[in-house]
Amino acid sequence: MIESAASRLAAELVARREEINRELSRNGVRFGVYKDGVYKDRLFPYDPIPRVIESDEFDELEAGLKQRVNALNAYLKDIYSEKRIIHDGVVPEEFVYTSAGYYPQVNGVTPPGGVFAHIAGEDLVQGEDGRWWVLEDNLRIPSGASYPLFARDIERRTNPRLFREVHVRDNRDYPRLLRKSMDFVSTEGIAVVLTPGRYNSAFFEHAYLAEKTGATLAFPEDLEVVENKLFFLDYAGNRHRVGVVYRRLADDFLDPFAFNPDSVIGVPGLLSAYRAGNVAIVNAPGNGAADDKAIYYFVPRMIKYYLNEEPILRNAPTYMPMFEKDRKEVLDRMGELVIKDVAEAGGYGVVFGRDLDKAKREELADKIKTDPRRFIAQEIIQFRDIDVVDPATGERSPRKCDLRAFVVTGQNTHVWYSGLTRYSSVPGQMIVNSSQGGGFKDTWVLAPSDGSKDFARGAEIESVSLMPHARKHSLQLVTASKADNLYWLGRYTERAFTTLVQFFPFYDRVMDENPDAFRPFARALDLPEDFEDFDTFIHSFLYDGTNPDSVRSAIVAAFNNAVILRPELSSRLLQYVELAMTNITDAAERSASAEDIYTQRDIADDMLAFWGGIENSAADMTLKAFIFIGKYIERIDLYTRFGMPMAQMEAPLRKLETYAHALDGMPLPQCFAEGVSWLLGQLPQRGYPELNGRLQEFLSDFGSRSIHGDVKDGSSLNSMNMDARRP
Repeated sequence: MIESAASRLAAELVARREEINRELSRNGVRFGVYKDGVYKDRLFPYDPIPRVIESDEFDELEAGLKQRVNALNAYLKDIYSEKRIIHDGVVPEEFVYTSAGYYPQVNGVTPPGGVFAHIAGEDLVQGEDGRWWVLEDNLRIPSGASYPLFARDIERRTNPRLFREVHVRDNRDYPRLLRKSMDFVSTEGIAVVLTPGRYNSAFFEHAYLAEKTGATLAFPEDLEVVENKLFFLDYAGNRHRVGVVYRRLADDFLDPFAFNPDSVIGVPGLLSAYRAGNVAIVNAPGNGAADDKAIYYFVPRMIKYYLNEEPILRNAPTYMPMFEKDRKEVLDRMGELVIKDVAEAGGYGVVFGRDLDKAKREELADKIKTDPRRFIAQEIIQFRDIDVVDPATGERSPRKCDLRAFVVTGQNTHVWYSGLTRYSSVPGQMIVNSSQGGGFKDTWVLAPSDGSKDFARGAEIESVSLMPHARKHSLQLVTASKADNLYWLGRYTERAFTTLVQFFPFYDRVMDENPDAFRPFARALDLPEDFEDFDTFIHSFLYDGTNPDSVRSAIVAAFNNAVILRPELSSRLLQYVELAMTNITDAAERSASAEDIYTQRDIADDMLAFWGGIENSAADMTLKAFIFIGKYIERIDLYTRFGMPMAQMEAPLRKLETYAHALDGMPLPQCFAEGVSWLLGQLPQRGYPELNGRLQEFLSDFGSRSIHGDVKDGSSLNSMNMDARRP
């Protein structure tokens, strides 16, 4: 019954894969890739055929994964304290201290709660005989949980009845398990997710997990250390104590005072606060000493040493060139083995000897002889193919797949009832990493037939407080940069909406045989009027992404501000801005077709849906006010540019007044006063002297409460210049 339902549901997902991928796209489920030094956001390819793991099979995996991660946590605690495993000769000291991931800076430090690896990403493959093999332990900043988490929500809604019949174990508990671990180790204060920035390859995941856990998304410049305590700085400069940091940047860049002094994305002094026991860092610095590919060789020994148990899961047969016997084996059988550079990650530095010609093999052999600690060699596991839908043909095609299982440790150790199944982009290729062009599919762990296991996990999850995950974000935890993002999000969305709405009457006049009718419109926005023809103007104004004055540029700028605010706005509301960007991009590709002009009405509708969603959301009223103050300052600017009657100014003025009152008594970012001041300077030449007094009142109020920084002179900037924003 279950197998039949699973097959039917999988078939339905395959039939609707384009719809599912569109839904992923409109929600910004992306993975960033750097190619030739250029960052590009791309949709992480999703395949609708799930990997299905039977309940009993997963129970064995679960037991083995818990065992392995518990041993690795014990190893990390040991090598940074008593070093018993070294003294007893189980792991040679030269392997520990020569590991690039071993940091003497954290020697003698026991993290809060005693946990080192709070989140472990265990990479496994299933052999053709059905046996599972562990290929790697990832204990630093393992990524990927957000993608199956998000995809499952979409899959669940494609056919709820069939999904119930399949009895897939629920995967929605990952954010709660993560937050439970963070709360267990937290010292005192708020929880933050530390991201290196918008252009990190996994930024979507950083923002999404911050949203789902109720943690605050922080950039390095939002944090500071004072007297060995870590603080989060809000937009007004107030400090908020931080108790736990889920960091998503590598050890080397975490603290320029302790690690790489050239790091510009770290938090100076963070390690001192950590060493003092005043903040927990998830995962702990120095964990690379345990997920070094050479240390992998010793994990079965760790399990026996620390737990006095036999390993449940198998390592791939591995050879260590530092051992003379193993080195001879590797050099003699290089064409049969896979060679891995222990310093590399993400599928880089992995070489199949069979793919090398004689000269390349000799070159690699010389490197192994010169620096044997740098390499390991493994037998090639012939792991099982799983079907994917070939995006080019729509046909099923076998691909190599691995599984990244996520193990979360706090007071207890839990294995997430899901995982990231990654598949190779090329048939027969054995490297499946997303950074190498691979895609992902969901992993369905089936429930036991009697339902007992699900009931136990369900009861456990019910004990977790849901309040942190439903917590509203307020201005109290909004940084100066995010305050700026909120304000400009309001301006750019309004800019796209109003210019589009005003464009259509001018377009109709041109169609009514008045080819010069667009010129007043262009003049109002300080746009060039010397286009050869109206079609050229349309392309430049609507679609040209290189033109900072275009509607497309306004929408992209709105998105770039909005994507930073995912935890504050929610993925549900962010999708409207994402959808507008998709619509304008698609329309630009079809811009030669005149009928596509009116599809721009969909973009205006996206903006209306976004504003309505913000207004009706549970977001703090003060946070909403930042967006809408920007929106209505922009609307007054545009209305006066288009010469609208004074009567039409009353509505945006009243709205501006309403949202300004919501911020009574609060400090304000300088952009509010700058925007009104710049607008006041334009009014005399636009012919609206009666607006002067009303706007002066706003300027006086905003200016008296402004938090002063560097004042930008925007008086010479045109209406829609996205490169140098006007106030």
